[in-house]
Amino acid sequence: MNEPAVFILAEHALLRVINQIGDEQWAMVMPPEFSVVEPGRTVTLREVVASHAYDDAWVPDMLTGRTMDEVGMAKFDGDLLGEQPKESFTRIVEAACAAAGALDDLDRTVHCSFGDYTAREYLEQITSFRGLRAYDIAEVVGVESRLSPDLVQGLWDEIYPQAEAWRAAGFLGPLVEVPEDADLHDRLLGLTGRQP
Repeated sequence: MNEPAVFILAEHALLRVINQIGDEQWAMVMPPEFSVVEPGRTVTLREVVASHAYDDAWVPDMLTGRTMDEVGMAKFDGDLLGEQPKESFTRIVEAACAAAGALDDLDRTVHCSFGDYTAREYLEQITSFRGLRAYDIAEVVGVESRLSPDLVQGLWDEIYPQAEAWRAAGFLGPLVEVPEDADLHDRLLGLTGRQP
């Protein structure tokens, strides 16, 4: 399975979870590990979803090879979720998935705010975050958190070879030991610092 296909699976997994958020849950305070931009700052579920919406909104432009300056640094500033957050998030995800599905050159340069990467590397970075956040958010809001077997395999294939480097950089938590006979879903959770 190639990187765009895994990205689309991760996006759909996250969207499935977001679409199950109850109206009363949007303002809930999230656990500290969800505050990735400003560690230690309390964030709400809506802020977490808004952060994903912001990241996803950039995907179509990034995959064309445009720089953020060319796109306009403030293009996606403001409230992207609006009064209908689920519908807004769905539209943003659909545009990101369409762009990934249309990608014809995985070696194209993507100009991120933190450096230049190939489209393949860019998709790997953002896919792992979305796929794992689908699990994390589902756990917090109390909906089914198990990821699909195809997504689990895709995430494993992308994360496993880089896991220790990502852990050393602080992108993954400490390894959680799982039983030798654990299924791949639980092994992925352990690999990424999550307790199955």
